[in-house]
Amino acid sequence: MFNYILGFFSNDLAIDLGTASTLIYVKGKGIVINEPSVVAVKKDGKGKRVLAVGKEAKAMLGRTPGNIAAIRPLKDGVIADFEITEEMLKYFIAKVHNRRLLVRPRIVIGVPSGITQVEKRAVKESAYSAGAAEVYLIEEPMAAAIGAGLPITEPSGNMIVDIGGGTSEIAVISLAGIVQAKSIRVGGDKLDEVLVQYIKRKYNLSIGTGVAEALKMDIGLPMPDDRRPKIEIKGSNLITGIPTILEIECSEIREALAEPINSLIEAIKHVLETTPPELAADLVDKGIVLAGGGALIKNLDVILREETQLPVTVADDPLTCVVKGAGKVLDEIRLLRDVTIPD
Repeated sequence: MFNYILGFFSNDLAIDLGTASTLIYVKGKGIVINEPSVVAVKKDGKGKRVLAVGKEAKAMLGRTPGNIAAIRPLKDGVIADFEITEEMLKYFIAKVHNRRLLVRPRIVIGVPSGITQVEKRAVKESAYSAGAAEVYLIEEPMAAAIGAGLPITEPSGNMIVDIGGGTSEIAVISLAGIVQAKSIRVGGDKLDEVLVQYIKRKYNLSIGTGVAEALKMDIGLPMPDDRRPKIEIKGSNLITGIPTILEIECSEIREALAEPINSLIEAIKHVLETTPPELAADLVDKGIVLAGGGALIKNLDVILREETQLPVTVADDPLTCVVKGAGKVLDEIRLLRDVTIPD
């Protein structure tokens, strides 16, 4: 009860500023925001005006008139549109603090492990402009490992694969530090895009990214012995322009996603090959933990198990691992100093 009261007065926030979704954790309260990283903007003679943020804005994607654009201000895990990201952060921070604009929180933000100095500065500046008093950055694989409950401070190897909307982060962690890591620009968005292109190329059918995402999550990566019936896809025929229903084999979804999934497998193998032997030996028993939205793709864990010959487990509630890990860092000052990125 005391912690809840303390949390009520606390301003400190942890933010998973993701390409697909933004999650915010408030010290003492837990996750209070989980909304799409989308901003709807109206363009008129006076410039740009924000109409909606989050769920409301996502509902407008692909459905807006000419003068309204639904924008995703983050691309590949980093800020693509500084101004719109700042507006989005301001909106979410004000929403968390019930519109009390005088509140200046201390913020921990998860960022990709391959982030450049320029990108780091953009994230920090956008958080300061949105009203932060102090800003700390934590690498997403580190935050995901903490959120997944891995013993990152112990002298043993822990491997995390965090598959987000814009990037996949692969890391081996020991003694609160990243020993070996790789960040690749393959995530949920790339998988959706590849699926859209495959259906367009093979069947002359144009489908939206929402349909592609549903196929990816519902069908996933069917195994060769999976004899499920065909599935129906709704889209627009590129030759006639008429809305059409098409039936395809479930196995085609795996075929369409083969290239990006292979890129992910190669990146994981690269990290394993370059990991010191002592830590690699730990991974034989402990294996790989999957986090992020991509961890929920059906049979991905099975395929990775086959390819690496290591145990592969999916973290509990993989979508919230990064923000929970960043939130835990907020609660422990010593951990905050050990795992956040130095200036």
